[in-house]
Amino acid sequence: MKEKLATFDQRWTPKIVADLNDHEVKVVKLEGAFEWHSHDNTDEMFFIVAGTLRMKFRDHEAVLQAGDMIVVPKDVEHLPVAAPFAEVIIIERRATLNTGNAGGKRTVSNPERI
Repeated sequence: MKEKLATFDQRWTPKIVADLNDHEVKVVKLEGAFEWHSHDNTDEMFFIVAGTLRMKFRDHEAVLQAGDMIVVPKDVEHLPVAAPFAEVIIIERRATLNTGNAGGKRTVSNPERI
């Protein structure tokens, strides 16, 4: 995964690295805060490769370091915040938008496959 992560510099732009049944395995580099959003039909798994990720929820937050993992259940609003930077593996159902139900300019509707 580190080799895949070394091939790009964009932040908040997930790249597909593998398919797993009806899910995709993605890598992404994060910096700063993303956007509040949720995913109506799928859970999301985040595995931290490097850096620190604060996953904020409306009533609490989790602080994750390299080697940590969190699953955000479907329909749960969350805000990923890289403090200050993180490299992450995400596993989620195929065709899940990175901005979920929020949409907006940060939406990657057709992630690159690397």
